[in-house]
Amino acid sequence: MKAFLICPVRGHEETEFQPYVDQLKEVGFVVHFPPRDTDQIDPTGTGYKICQANRAAIEAADVVFIVWNGESQGSIFDLGMAFAMGKRIIPLSLPELTAHKSFQNMLTHMDQLQKLDDSAAFLYAMRNMEDY
Repeated sequence: MKAFLICPVRGHEETEFQPYVDQLKEVGFVVHFPPRDTDQIDPTGTGYKICQANRAAIEAADVVFIVWNGESQGSIFDLGMAFAMGKRIIPLSLPELTAHKSFQNMLTHMDQLQKLDDSAAFLYAMRNMEDY
């Protein structure tokens, strides 16, 4: 399966997020890791080419994982693209919940809803297996 890992790039070392990449590879994912796989030099000086490259990689991914720090503008943009594409988004790391609406609260809520959907699908499958 193909995965895209949303994580901060600017001001962070690639090695900071490498353990997440390694863990995903260990369980069989082919991981698009933007610090390594997306050219971070954009000749337009706008970041447009970076966003285009990430969009294509997110589109090609079966699932999107996110290491969220609540500060990275690129992560916010990539999260929005993945959400708009209807991709499964799985948080690997989140800061504490906030007392007000925030992306970390939304990601936590979305993760809980997906787990409920998974549980419901599992229960539905188990009930239907009883007929066989």
